Amino acid sequence: MTASPTTRKPTVVLVHGAFAESASWSGVIARLVEHGHPVVAVANPLRGVRTDAAYLAGLLDTVDGDVVLVAHSYGGMVTSNVHSDRVRAMVFIGAFAPDVGDSAATLSARSPGSTLAETLEAVPLPDGDADLYIRQERYHAQFAADSSAADAAVMAATQRPITQSALEEPSAGAAWRTVPSWFLFGAEDRNIPAAVHRFMADRAGSRRTVELAGGSHTVAIPEAAQAVALIEEAAASLAPAVPAQS
Repeated sequence: MTASPTTRKPTVVLVHGAFAESASWSGVIARLVEHGHPVVAVANPLRGVRTDAAYLAGLLDTVDGDVVLVAHSYGGMVTSNVHSDRVRAMVFIGAFAPDVGDSAATLSARSPGSTLAETLEAVPLPDGDADLYIRQERYHAQFAADSSAADAAVMAATQRPITQSALEEPSAGAAWRTVPSWFLFGAEDRNIPAAVHRFMADRAGSRRTVELAGGSHTVAIPEAAQAVALIEEAAASLAPAVPAQS
């Protein structure tokens, strides 16, 4: 996945979370491509933190040059467990930013406000685990309240399940400790409470934290322009300084 040799911009790698899929980044992708950014939207397997991180690490090995790694939701569990010299900036958009030992389940329960558990439906797997989906009739209010009902219905129908064990698996890494990070989230996130987002951003020493009033867990869909602005800020931080003219 080699960027055009004529561009000096880093590649933006987008990692979706549970109950979504790579097309959930469509509005963000369209703007980034229009602005000349190479983009890769990863098909996150959603099978487990360690295995998903290994998959992402292998993909990053195919990308030339610097990377801005962008995560949504559980995708932040995955990106935080990838340590690559190519990753020069991390952006967390409604995403978990775990420390070692944190799981998605423990972080979302750190402050009151998450109503996700009551909306889930489990499908048993042969190995004793279970795939989790958000019930379609609950999806709009739970996951995408700031999107239209029509858009949320499509998202609900195309959602990718995550294993229960993935949500409970503790993180073995915290890449944000050595990589600069930026955060954006919705104030009305019903999956990860806003107080948890603020805690994670503060803990990570966020370069900029954007909290959008009325925003849902998928705030970057209706507010793609704001997400892109933050991603471009992160990308611009990697640009070499232009020598002053005498």
